[in-house]
Amino acid sequence: MGEKVDQIEFTRSDRQRYRHKLRRCLETLERLLGERRFESPRKLMGVEIELNLADREGMPCMVNDEVLDRIASPDFQTELGQFNIEVNIPPHRLAGPVFSELAEELRTSLDYADRKAGESGAHIVMIGILPTLTDAHMVLENLSHNPRYTLLNDQILMARGEDIQLQIEGVERLVTTSSSIAPEAACTSVQLHLQVTPDNFASAWNAAQSISGVQVALGANSPFLFGRELWRETRPILFEQSCDTRPEELIAQGVRPLAWFGERWIDSVVDLFAENIRYFPSLLPICDDEDPLEALDRGDIPHLRELKLHNGTIYRWNRPVYDVARGKPHLRVENRVLPAGPTVDDILANAAFYYGVVRSLVEDELPVWKRMSFEQAAENFHGGARHGIDAELVWPGLGQVPVTELVLRELLPRAHRGLDAWGIDAREREQYLGIIEQRCLRRTNGAAWQSAMFHHCRDRLGLDRLGALRAMTLRYAEHMRGGAPVHTWSIG
Repeated sequence: MGEKVDQIEFTRSDRQRYRHKLRRCLETLERLLGERRFESPRKLMGVEIELNLADREGMPCMVNDEVLDRIASPDFQTELGQFNIEVNIPPHRLAGPVFSELAEELRTSLDYADRKAGESGAHIVMIGILPTLTDAHMVLENLSHNPRYTLLNDQILMARGEDIQLQIEGVERLVTTSSSIAPEAACTSVQLHLQVTPDNFASAWNAAQSISGVQVALGANSPFLFGRELWRETRPILFEQSCDTRPEELIAQGVRPLAWFGERWIDSVVDLFAENIRYFPSLLPICDDEDPLEALDRGDIPHLRELKLHNGTIYRWNRPVYDVARGKPHLRVENRVLPAGPTVDDILANAAFYYGVVRSLVEDELPVWKRMSFEQAAENFHGGARHGIDAELVWPGLGQVPVTELVLRELLPRAHRGLDAWGIDAREREQYLGIIEQRCLRRTNGAAWQSAMFHHCRDRLGLDRLGALRAMTLRYAEHMRGGAPVHTWSIG
């Protein structure tokens, strides 16, 4: 989303040309697949983490431009809100001591960034939604200064034709409106990338979709929004509503939302890109000079920039990615389910679980997506987000079962087998999957801790609501910097 754009107005002919280019991109992608032009498998994975900037009182700090200037590293980029930045870790081979390598890189990068942020009066907080955000922070002026974000805001609001409505029923109830997409900036996530071959893409994507509900239940870390306690992982429902281009009438007609779980299992990566073109009008119809089919006929590898740009404005929880590196095209599954935080160890435990379970499910003779309806996977996703570590999900052969039992009985052993198949160091496998096990046994994740700590501050210490949220956020940040996984954090 952070790429710069020059064009700020679009004509009808721009949209028609863009639609034509999208179809040529899709035809080119199909030819690339048919001619087997893709890079051979390299077992690569990557991690991106979106971060919040907060001041010494735990309140959001609108200084991302200044902080990024001080950091001065291409690994750190802007995000939607001025209180957001993102760190990108270069790809790693998914083998051996990869999680220790990632832990060292992440801690080094985050410590450096936190020191630089401190020079601007801010600190980094890895959390799904900063609990101290209020409606007053969600204004157009607090979007990042990159013109792309303003343009995206204008296009979404123009397509919708009215203010954005937020209505979330959880532990408490939130009803509010926004005249911009700024509430979307409240959502900070971890994105896990997995490079796959074209032949394996559909299986990897289906596997990722099937466990999304489990992921979000285990990793929930966003229970508060605008002072209200809502879902255990409020990001999905907030994202769905805050970037929704549909007024009530289009929702009633069944028009698909931009933030979309999907509606079916797939057979090829082409299915997803074709759905994008079929269902979603362009928000940013910016055309590149490259003709992808002509480039392919010349023997060049096309970049398919229109296809990539369009794909970047459709917010699937498992997104297909086409990219070119070292002169060769490749495909990735980008898993966008998880919130940021609470600690580096928690993030890597979530990653180890994801990569291990996906590998195990892909290798099944009778895969889970042949035994589970897609509708059930979607229900699991929303149920996991709503109830977190206390969720009950449906799984083939087990029926409706507490997510902790599902993980301990079925999925954690799969994760061990999957990491073995990747060739992950056994000590790292035990270390990081052990965090998932303890999280289940203690029924404690980031959301559970935040809720318990908030109620302790309000009910036991007598703080008002905002005071309790600030105190909880500051204690959270202290534990986060300490680095111990969230299931070990104390209350009080």
